[in-house]
Amino acid sequence: MNDKPQDWKNYEDFAAGIDTNRLPATDALVGRALTFELPGGAFAANFVDGQTLSWRRGETGGTDWYEAIEVAPDTFFVDVTFKSRPAEALTLVFNTATRRALGILSRIRSRDEAGAAPRVAQDFLVGTIAGGQADAGVSGILGIAGAEPAETRDLIGTRTLNVYSPNHTYEHTYLSSTRYCWQCLVGEQRGHGDVDLATTYKFADDLYVFTFREFLIPVASVFVFNFAAGRSTGKFLGETGDGAIANRPAGSFIRKLSQAVYPDDAQPI
Repeated sequence: MNDKPQDWKNYEDFAAGIDTNRLPATDALVGRALTFELPGGAFAANFVDGQTLSWRRGETGGTDWYEAIEVAPDTFFVDVTFKSRPAEALTLVFNTATRRALGILSRIRSRDEAGAAPRVAQDFLVGTIAGGQADAGVSGILGIAGAEPAETRDLIGTRTLNVYSPNHTYEHTYLSSTRYCWQCLVGEQRGHGDVDLATTYKFADDLYVFTFREFLIPVASVFVFNFAAGRSTGKFLGETGDGAIANRPAGSFIRKLSQAVYPDDAQPI
């Protein structure tokens, strides 16, 4: 992790209340069993109650905390933490009708492992929901539909305003396929801003999965942008100033402010 300015805020300084404008959790998945076919092996999930998930992947398994939010019709944001691996969290974005899925595994690394890169690494797992119960009670047993989630350049040049609470307003500018710029307009970080690593996937029309990994503090995020509804739903995984691991919710009202158009001979990467 790079040295940060003396007045730079830690994770815990700005995280409180950043979920004020977040969509509520749902119990729509309770009692269901879904198997996500992902690179490296299937992730079988049984949603025991509104916050408890039993899971298995290969030879490992457990019972852990999860949260589910329906971010668009039939589309869910599910965040899972692991008691046995507190420095990791798995976020699943999936549609129970199309059976498309995207997993994001976030992991806090040691300073030595990260080197000059952001402390929190993210792996992206494009997959599907297996048949059978995956569609039971939603749309019957159907084949996989719609486009596969894929990295996209759609947001390059877009500026958005994100209002997380009366005390959290941020502007984002999506600079390229690998970086975005943020600045705080209202809140504890007012006047602060930076350029960090970012990855964006298109999940469906007007529905994007946006992630970033900060350089100056050990924190990364996963968000679903639903531009049609004007809502952003996500989480942060990182370390507080005293080294404690925290996985915290976030959500905002999001709207587009402007769009830059680049000439063909000077496109961002």
